[in-house]
Formats: sequence, structure tokens, C-alpha cells
Amino acid sequence: MSGLRRSLPGNVFYYAMFALIFVIVFVPIALVVFGAFKTRTELFQTTPLALPGSFLNFSNFKLAYTQGDMLRGLWNTTIIAFITLCGNAILGTMTAYILNRFQFKLKKVVYGLFLIAMIIPAYTTEIARFQIIHSIGMYDSLRAPILIYIGTDIMQIYIYMQFLEKISNQLDESAMLDGATYVRIFRSIIFPLLLPATATLAILKSVTVMNDVYIPFLYMPSKELVTMSTALMKFVGARGSDLSALCAGIVLVLIPSAAVYIAFQRFIFKGLMDGAVKG
Repeated sequence: MSGLRRSLPGNVFYYAMFALIFVIVFVPIALVVFGAFKTRTELFQTTPLALPGSFLNFSNFKLAYTQGDMLRGLWNTTIIAFITLCGNAILGTMTAYILNRFQFKLKKVVYGLFLIAMIIPAYTTEIARFQIIHSIGMYDSLRAPILIYIGTDIMQIYIYMQFLEKISNQLDESAMLDGATYVRIFRSIIFPLLLPATATLAILKSVTVMNDVYIPFLYMPSKELVTMSTALMKFVGARGSDLSALCAGIVLVLIPSAAVYIAFQRFIFKGLMDGAVKG
């Protein structure tokens, strides 16, 4: 009985924090979803949390889809995300493989550079990066954000290296005795074994790419190169007073990234936990 009394304050605190997090995360989403199905008159005459008169009112979605150029944004976003994920997976696995398996003089320096790059705010180097992108002729093209996104980071390197710690070096040695080169070892042994980590990082990266506004807006100003996020931003500027249409546009932008995260969330948690624990 005394143990139950001691645990009661902890349970109350736990459920209170859970309720607070639920309100902070889901109430704004509910407001946007309800607003997307309401008419303009209904939106201003009812409370924000009031249910719409009908969940079959898709006029706001039609307006956001046609005038917001969402289809073109979805197409460009898909191209950028797909190429980015493929290049990022290859570059990240190769970098982690070299840092984990090989010993060379500048190994600590290379690893330290990744740490420094994570510490330095990206905005402080934006002018130099913009000049580089412009000078190599990639400005105002899909290649600009792809080149920027495709770069690996320290979190990716860390997770890959933790996975590599669980892959025995004897596999490499046995393959070398059979005459396999380092490229063959990486392609046939290492990369397939890193697929769980690659899937986890690909999902996280895809959500980041789909939700980013800053880089596409800065490096792709042309109307033909809008992404989902920049299409929504321009739609907001054009119809700032039509809150129902804006809510519908927000929902359309949320659907792809939310669908990817919900469908593969078990791989995200499994990959992160496997990468955080050495075998």
C-alpha cells in the first residue's frame, strides 16, 4: 500500500506531462484540419475547435490544389528527395566505412571537421555557399538543393559507425582472402548489412527535405521549380485573408511527410536504438 502511495505522485506527473504534450502537438493540427473543411463564413462564426459542418467540403482543397500549384511542388519535391536519399546513402555509408575500417593520419582531423560543421550555424556560411552554387552554374535549378542536401552529417556518420561496430572485421578479411577488393567488400557485404540504418536515416532525411522552405526558396526562385513548402508559402502570400484555403494548403503539405513518418516509424525507432547500442 505504501508503495502504491509513493508511486501515485509519479503517475500523476507522468499523465499530466503526457496530456500537456498531447495538447501542444495535436491541438494545432486539429485546428488546421477543422479549418480546412469549413467555409469562410463558418470559420469566423464558430469557435476554432468546433467541428466543421461537413467533412465532405473539399472546395478549399480544390482551391489550394489549383491556385497553389501543389502538383508541381509535389513532383519537384519527389525528384529532390529521391536523388538526395540515394546520394546521401552512398556517401554516408562510404564515409562511415572508411572512418571505421581504415587507419590513416588525418582520420581524427576528418572526424573533427564533421563535428565542427555541426557546431557552426549554417546561416553563417550561407554567403559563401551561395557564391559557390552560383559560380558552378547550379543556381535556379533542382541540382542546387540536391547538392546541399546530399552532404552527410555527424549524426548519420555516428549511426552508421555504430552499426559497423557490430559487423565483424573477419568478414572483410575472409573476402580479401578470396580476392575481393575494398570496393567489392563494400558493395557486396558492408552496404547490404547497413540497410536498416540506411532506411532509418532515409526516412528522417526525406521528412527534412520535404518540410524545408529556406533552401528551395533561396536557390530556386523560378515558378517552375516550386516545392511543396515554397508553393504553400507563395499561396499564403497570394491568399493571406482566406484562412480556410490556407488551412487546406497546410494539410496538403503535411500529408506526404506525415504519411512517410507514420508508415515507417517502427523502422526509425528500431534503427536508432540499434545504432545507439554496440553489439
